[in-house]
Amino acid sequence: MFHNSAAVLALAREENPTIFQKTLGLNDFYFGSDDHDYPLGNIQMVGKSQAPMFHGEKPGETKFAPSWSLEDVAKHAIDFWLSTEDLPLAENRVSVDGEGKVTLRYHATNDTPKKELNKKLHSMLGKLHLEPDHLFHRFAYMKNDIPVAGVAHQAGTCRMGDDAGTSVVNAECKAHEVDNLYVVDTSVFPSIGAVNPALTAMANSLRVGDHLLERIGAKVEAATAA
Repeated sequence: MFHNSAAVLALAREENPTIFQKTLGLNDFYFGSDDHDYPLGNIQMVGKSQAPMFHGEKPGETKFAPSWSLEDVAKHAIDFWLSTEDLPLAENRVSVDGEGKVTLRYHATNDTPKKELNKKLHSMLGKLHLEPDHLFHRFAYMKNDIPVAGVAHQAGTCRMGDDAGTSVVNAECKAHEVDNLYVVDTSVFPSIGAVNPALTAMANSLRVGDHLLERIGAKVEAATAA
């Protein structure tokens, strides 16, 4: 799993001189909205558009565009990042064969909430003093919505669970079949959510660390008693 994401650019009526733009985010529609009873996701700011970026992202379309026009668009640009949860599928997996060949199998999920989150942002542009009819895709990572090639927050493939038939590690993140193997990165997540997983991974690592200290301490105490 990874975040089902899209980058979009809106044009403000006034110039946007912001340098460090990635400072705000909202989760008002994380669990749903007045129009939808299912989760939509997270809206946050993303790094500020610059004129040279347009050439790199859309070289064909901008090839003959005057430099001043792209600079003018960049001056009025306000950039957003939309993240929706990527739902887990048993078929979505990374496998390794006997010769060490790695195979990635992935099909996108949860596209409808992603589109609805985009519509929700679009509906608010007028109230934000942005041009309501000017919301564009910011094409990044091979000029597409963010695909597997652009994944930064991957999770899964070593799923945590009680059933060894459907998971790799148990609730303490110990491998079902190997007593001294623990996994504590985001690969143990059974779901990904729609926000950055780093803090959850850190908290889980601390939890597993406490468990290991207790387990090692118990073994030392048993060995000393013997």
